[in-house]
Amino acid sequence: MEIDSEKIVIFVAFITSFFAVFLSVGIVLGVPAIGAEFGMNNVIQNWITTLTALVVAVFTLPAGQISGKYGVKKSLIMGVSIFLIGSLGACLSFSTEMFLIFRVLQGIGIAFSNVSAIAMVVQAVKPQNRGKALGFTITGIYLAGSLSPVFSGFLVYNFGWRSMFYFVIPFLVICIILMILKIPKEWKTYEGSKIDTLGYILYGIGISLFIYGFTNLMNGFGAISIIIGLILLIIFGYYELKIESPAFNMNLFKNTKFTSSNIAALCSYLAIASITTILNYHFQYVRGWNAQMSGIMLIVTPIIMAILAPNSGKLSDKIHPQKLAAIGMSIATVTLVILIFLDANTPLYLIVIAMILQGIGMGLFTTPNTNAIMSSVPPNETPNASAAQSAMRTIGQTMSLGILTLVFAWIMGSLKLSSEYADMIVQSSQLICIICTIICIIAVFASLVGIRSKDEFNINREG
Repeated sequence: MEIDSEKIVIFVAFITSFFAVFLSVGIVLGVPAIGAEFGMNNVIQNWITTLTALVVAVFTLPAGQISGKYGVKKSLIMGVSIFLIGSLGACLSFSTEMFLIFRVLQGIGIAFSNVSAIAMVVQAVKPQNRGKALGFTITGIYLAGSLSPVFSGFLVYNFGWRSMFYFVIPFLVICIILMILKIPKEWKTYEGSKIDTLGYILYGIGISLFIYGFTNLMNGFGAISIIIGLILLIIFGYYELKIESPAFNMNLFKNTKFTSSNIAALCSYLAIASITTILNYHFQYVRGWNAQMSGIMLIVTPIIMAILAPNSGKLSDKIHPQKLAAIGMSIATVTLVILIFLDANTPLYLIVIAMILQGIGMGLFTTPNTNAIMSSVPPNETPNASAAQSAMRTIGQTMSLGILTLVFAWIMGSLKLSSEYADMIVQSSQLICIICTIICIIAVFASLVGIRSKDEFNINREG
């Protein structure tokens, strides 16, 4: 039976989204073994994960314009191919420098894959089915988040850290073959535009300095980096408004639905991304559980999100997506309120309830919010919209972990994480949850602002 290209597009987007997150989550389990083999110190080990996230943030906006100019299918093939080369190179690395270079390549590939996959789904799928299609794509992200600790832990323990990278290679090859042979159509929206090299440089340096500074605020250079980064990002925004073919069309932010949905996305990832780490610290350092038991417990939230994502996507094709997003973030806020009081005496059932609520809240928020972002722009601007939502996710997650690092450093100083300092860990976690609750409330209001906007969605129905 012939499978139509629309289903192939959704399948490819699902697989590429899955394995980008699979390695991002799984690499954490392999870091100790990688560090030991290459003789890395603690600082270099931390860069194994941080470096790739930073590269994704830097290349996300350029990926939007490049995919629109040369075609989203070509860009996705290129992104997956670079991801494939980076994964194969990581397997074959014999030094720290070589390994980190291939981690950079993986970051570039992931950036192009993230942007192009979402843009291709939006272009290829009928508007009335867009939310459902995006739901399946985002389900790949949540499934990877839930399955990666189990699979990666098994692979690293039994076959070594290189097995994680070998595992993804066949799936990436399959995606490339399917795109070449089974997706005949190409989608170009900025074919006549010029590549905005100066814009890329301003954005890349600006966002790099900002994120680096945010994660290193405890030293003087961190604050200086943030200031310089913000200045460069402001110059970038002003410059983009003045040129004919910008790296990113800043005029999209004149659309209230687009702007409010992106602010809500940024705030949601800022508020929620650190919860997994907080709970992991609570289970291991406060309750004294082992890593395996903690990992099993942490599966609860992403599984619920994976179940809800496609269903909330279907709902967002029928109900105003920002209404669903506001409801989802309101439920997620309740999770954070519960976790504000998290300590050694908190009943386990209450923690489980909080995790379930987090899964429901984010499951109701993420797909409708993505649908709102992608549907609030003209069809020719979907690569830019995809780049924006991907940037919001990456920057929000990185900044969330930056907040966590800052608070722990402020309260615990240079002390090592240990059950001996459980009280300090509890104090740090509670303060982070207070901060994140406030950010979560901002996300709710951002979605509500979008609901009241008179800007229209470019879909064949009324919101």
